Amino acid sequence: MVARVVIAAPGSGHGKTTVATGLMAALRARGTAVSGHKVGPDFIDPSYHALATGCPPRNLDPFLHGEDRVVPLLLHGSRAAEIAVIEGVMGLFDGALGTEGYASTAHVARLVQAPVVLVVDASAASRSVAATVLGFARYDPEIELAGVILNKLGSQRHEDEIVSALAPTGIPVLGALRRTDDIHAPSRHLGLVPAAERATESQALLPKLAAWIAEGVDLDAVVRVARAAPALSGSPWSPDAAYSGPRAVVAAAAGEAFTFRYTETTELLAAHGVDVVDVDPLRDKTLPPGCAGLYFGGGFPEVHAEELSANVPLREELAAALRAGMPVVAECAGLLYLCRELDGLPMVGALAASARMTRRGALGYRTATAPSANLLAEAGARVTGHEFHRTVVEPRGGARAAWEWNGEPEGFATATLHASYLHVHWAGHPEAARRFAQAVHRGR
Repeated sequence: MVARVVIAAPGSGHGKTTVATGLMAALRARGTAVSGHKVGPDFIDPSYHALATGCPPRNLDPFLHGEDRVVPLLLHGSRAAEIAVIEGVMGLFDGALGTEGYASTAHVARLVQAPVVLVVDASAASRSVAATVLGFARYDPEIELAGVILNKLGSQRHEDEIVSALAPTGIPVLGALRRTDDIHAPSRHLGLVPAAERATESQALLPKLAAWIAEGVDLDAVVRVARAAPALSGSPWSPDAAYSGPRAVVAAAAGEAFTFRYTETTELLAAHGVDVVDVDPLRDKTLPPGCAGLYFGGGFPEVHAEELSANVPLREELAAALRAGMPVVAECAGLLYLCRELDGLPMVGALAASARMTRRGALGYRTATAPSANLLAEAGARVTGHEFHRTVVEPRGGARAAWEWNGEPEGFATATLHASYLHVHWAGHPEAARRFAQAVHRGR
């Protein structure tokens, strides 16, 4: 049984990521094996979890991979850990719109039977914090609110006032954190800057973050809360595909421009006989030897468009490989990279489309259908995914679209190419991994 705790908040901006990542780092610093998990589809927060724990990042999302896979994926991701720290998303009870909290932090906490610790930004309140905490404790009887961590406190007097107000509620204060300017992760148009884009700074920040948490949070009390979680039934998720043939190589975009990839994608491909080799389109001039397929996940190519465009040797090699029919999957950032141009700068040119930044973003869960058979899906296949970008591609889709949702075609697809804005968690849709791997083996 793995000890586990959910780090939640009344809403966004209270410090969930800072506290959750700091807990992971502080526990690891004192010799505890920790696994980090993120509720929801977000790729960015888990990048900081991976730095703090030394383990691959993991997501738990009932919408993306189904309720029945949440516990197995938790057990799989925490198999080498003594404690799993699960960071929530938005406010504790905020889920997919119109669903009464489906895929919310509370939903996942119920599925994995984990106690919840509420992080509260107390910078603009004192005794009112107690009313907020009490409301969250009573809102859903199935949620065990096991404690609160007060964040952004201004003084000892401020802390004492809130602790006094909380005492009658019976909800223990597990931590009290002062405001600090020394611990800060920069943000931009889609949230925090991914850890991989500022690796040196992020690594340097971890000891400060761990020390800040260790000083202000009762780590022993948090561990006791996590260990009080009941035993979970079920077996760990497994990507095993019983593959025994020759192995193939897929180049996966990585580096500062391509930072988003679900860990289970790589594990599923490995189970199907495909070894994933990272390629940095900002710096690498050639594909790896024996490359038989391409995977371009998410990231921020719009931030690095000049450098991507300047790497002409790799762009030309990719264009030639795709003309020759090398299988390629491109999600969001990958879609932009395969276009003719991005913000007027030449890209790979495999798609008859152009991309540009906009002021408005597209963010949300999507349920999509394959309008025709393609590299990842049979005609009529239904998947769940999410969209997360502030760019547009014109035209939105090709003669054969990758997906269709809300009656609109989106993306580009053939028997060897699949490019779309939609991020799909392949643990929830393993058929996509199987079809892609088969195409790679055929090409090899």
